[in-house]
Amino acid sequence: MADKKLDAKGLNCPMPIIKARKILKGMDAGQTLDIEATDPGAVKDFDAFCEMTGHVLLHSGQDGEVYNFTIKRS
Repeated sequence: MADKKLDAKGLNCPMPIIKARKILKGMDAGQTLDIEATDPGAVKDFDAFCEMTGHVLLHSGQDGEVYNFTIKRS
């Protein structure tokens, strides 16, 4: 179970990333954030975001039209 959750369904790029970044800044290293998004671009966006910031993308998946991500704060 994640420490925090973000419902970014219905938001288009770059809003899911902006909202996730804001939440992650307030978290401690090692904590996790679960994200739900409906923007197909979020898959590449969160992969690139984690690569650039050093956070760890623990999970990236899809359930119907909803994309799910779990990010571990570095």
